[in-house]
Amino acid sequence: MPLKNQNFLITGGAGFMGINLIRFLLDHGHKVRSYDIAPFSYPEADRVSVLQGDIRDLDLHEQAFDGIDTVVHCAAALPLAEPDEIMSTNVGGTRALLETAAARGIDRFIHISSTAVYGIPDHHPLIEQDRIIGVGPYGESKVQAEGICAEFRDNGLCVPLLRPKSFVGPERLGAFELLYDFAFDGHGFPVLGSGNNTYQLLDVDDLSQAVYLCATGEQDKVNDVFNVGAARYGSLRESFQAVLDKAGHHKRIVGFPAAPAIWTLRALEALNLSPLYKWIYETASKDSFVSIDRISERLGYAPKHSNEEALIRNYEWYVANRDRIAEAAGVTHRVPWKKGALKLIRYVL
Repeated sequence: MPLKNQNFLITGGAGFMGINLIRFLLDHGHKVRSYDIAPFSYPEADRVSVLQGDIRDLDLHEQAFDGIDTVVHCAAALPLAEPDEIMSTNVGGTRALLETAAARGIDRFIHISSTAVYGIPDHHPLIEQDRIIGVGPYGESKVQAEGICAEFRDNGLCVPLLRPKSFVGPERLGAFELLYDFAFDGHGFPVLGSGNNTYQLLDVDDLSQAVYLCATGEQDKVNDVFNVGAARYGSLRESFQAVLDKAGHHKRIVGFPAAPAIWTLRALEALNLSPLYKWIYETASKDSFVSIDRISERLGYAPKHSNEEALIRNYEWYVANRDRIAEAAGVTHRVPWKKGALKLIRYVL
């Protein structure tokens, strides 16, 4: 496939991953269409074909897919959304898009899944052949969506599938805004357990590189499932401490006993008093890292950013944009999540 002048459809183009990927593709000389239910409120709007609408709306698919060579499916309802919305969007929406892609003879359909499909693992590193099991509606929806992708791959469509670790970078807020907010205001930050567990993250720029490799590589090499993560990472404590150090208030990461903290978070989640969902707090005190050997050896993936570098890059963006985002709140990665009872912790750290 030629590397220049490809036409990309990015579902979820107005989201955190979407806008970073769009900027990456524009910088590489490609034409891009964003298809998202949210407005595309970025300076790049005059360089992008913008379609605002629901991916489940079949009446919009003809316009969405017109002239497209490659689809990158980033759109998803995230874990804090209602379960029905998660399943309808992540499972039903994925199937609808794949059906249209197959019918129109799209060259390839790159699906963005998640390492959440591995559930709560009992070993590391995780490899692509490991058993997948969803935790909660979001994890279950991602597992089901992967099954649909496999169906279409078996029927002849090229469907590269990426399972990224939690990724950060410019425009990322969501759960990570808790860390940045505490750091900026001069508070320590709590972690479950000691924080010495090995925890791998991912910079969104490196994820964009992985997508691009899948979009431009030989079809027989990319038509598979790939883990994506940082190559340089250490403990969760080390990663988060780098942000506190960058903030300059001489604050430290503070460990809390994992078992009682998890029971407390379960109760707060049930009462809608916490922005953290099960997969986050059940895995936060455990090792969490995947093998990136397959994508590195087969496609030449070479991530540039370590955990600490990715988090600091994101924190610097947060500081520069803090006044603009302070009043926003919601359930996407591009806005702060309501802190609920967790905001009280800052007063003791």
